[in-house]
Amino acid sequence: MIAIAELSIIIALLLLASILASKAASRFGVPSLLLFLLIGMLAGSEGLGGIQFDNPELTKAIGDVALIVILFAGGLDTQWSKIRPVLAPGLTLATVGVGMTALLLGTFAWFVLGSFSSFDIGRQGITWTEGLLLGAIISSTDAAAVFSILRSGNLGLRGTLQPLLELESGSNDPMAALLTTQMVAIVATGEVSLWRLALSLILQIVAGVALGYGLGRGTVWAIHRLHLTAEGLYPVMTLALVLLTYGVSTNVGGNGFLAVYVAGVVVGNYPLPAAGNNIISFYDTLSWLMQIVMFLTLGLLVFPSQLPSVAAVGITIGLFLIFVARPIAVFSCLGLLQMPVKEKLFVSWVGLRGAVPIVLATFPLTSGIADADKMFNLVFFMVLISLLMQGLSLSPLAKKLGLMASAEEA
Repeated sequence: MIAIAELSIIIALLLLASILASKAASRFGVPSLLLFLLIGMLAGSEGLGGIQFDNPELTKAIGDVALIVILFAGGLDTQWSKIRPVLAPGLTLATVGVGMTALLLGTFAWFVLGSFSSFDIGRQGITWTEGLLLGAIISSTDAAAVFSILRSGNLGLRGTLQPLLELESGSNDPMAALLTTQMVAIVATGEVSLWRLALSLILQIVAGVALGYGLGRGTVWAIHRLHLTAEGLYPVMTLALVLLTYGVSTNVGGNGFLAVYVAGVVVGNYPLPAAGNNIISFYDTLSWLMQIVMFLTLGLLVFPSQLPSVAAVGITIGLFLIFVARPIAVFSCLGLLQMPVKEKLFVSWVGLRGAVPIVLATFPLTSGIADADKMFNLVFFMVLISLLMQGLSLSPLAKKLGLMASAEEA
């Protein structure tokens, strides 16, 4: 068993390496989240660090907690006046767009994984429902990745583009999580119920939004009315209420992730008293810490020696996602919107995948589904492709399309 002193050194070195990597990423235009993943892989059992870690349940728990904080922090920094004009298209992308992406990608994966002998799953191909499970896992854009790059990469976009992208990424996890949960159950039991799927989706969205708004207003009331003895207690109180929001929403059948994002938007759009002003800076710091911890943990869970076996099929499905499935979903959802084609193209390209698909890929692992480890490796490989191709090119593409905000708009 590792002593506390040794564990402290390991954690300190990993955090410091991630901080330095973030600085290097900003300088060279590389997504910092990608470097966090790579540091985790290097520190893992097959890397230089040799840290033995193979616990999908713990990884899922860490990922859930991290996403709660990241989504609340993202909502806290979202101005209602900016997202209100893009509410309809943003929510359409977050629901219909995710469903279309899952269907297109799942069907394509079903075809490809039945054709690629290099993807050794011990049997001939996969079923369509298993393909749809893969599509559901990778269907949503990642809030942590999008927020990090859009807000930390000196990428100021003009008009309503940035609010649209942030709203989509902050609110599309519920759809992906719901689809993944339902597909896991279908693959495990073989029972399909479209009515149950539709009703569950409606319940999760309605309950998540209602409880998120209500508990967000309750958080605002507590900040204004509870005169705490120390300013440092206000962030702690809000953190307790954020966790309460997630827990209550999840237990009554709503989506906890959507609820905490909505609560963050509510709190962030009410004026805070002087004693609560440090709440914003607290969550900015905590959000970065959660991103680092989450991506390091996900990196530790990966065994690099297993990735080459999924490289060919991972590249094929990843390219289909980037160049076919995502654009079709975006142009279908935004087809009736008076929006320049180049802006729709950019929205299509900002389909960044990150921690959320990898966390969702732990669901089959913890449910005992056959060959779930190979599906996890495939999802991880596709996330790497997305961060490399799309993350590295966002700023150059925005400049080429003339979508960067002017000095007056910034």
